Amino acid sequence: MAEKPTGKKPPAAADPDPNEPGRLERDDRGNVTWQWSDDQNLNADDTLGAAERLRALIDPGLDVQDEQENPLSPVQSNTKGLKTGYNPYNSGALGKQAWKKKKDLRRLSKWIELKKKMSDTKE
Repeated sequence: MAEKPTGKKPPAAADPDPNEPGRLERDDRGNVTWQWSDDQNLNADDTLGAAERLRALIDPGLDVQDEQENPLSPVQSNTKGLKTGYNPYNSGALGKQAWKKKKDLRRLSKWIELKKKMSDTKE
């Protein structure tokens, strides 16, 4: 399915920031690709170039946390989890404070039968 021309010009590519390691561009087929900047260290095909590319892509806002030392330790309670929404990385125990008491279905069926018998005897 071909796109219809809308008469709008595509947005002009912004001048690349010299401090940025690269930018997103579209190739001739329309696929989005990453184009590295012209820095020689980033374009090198050796291990130092690979290390520089990895270092350029690391987000400083992310942290790596170690796993808990004891895998058998109890799960920590997350009191805000049910109010703020599910976060798989900080879910904790999302349990309720008190559970509903289970219903005894046998006693319920006996009560229903007894009620039917009582209604039949009144009529």
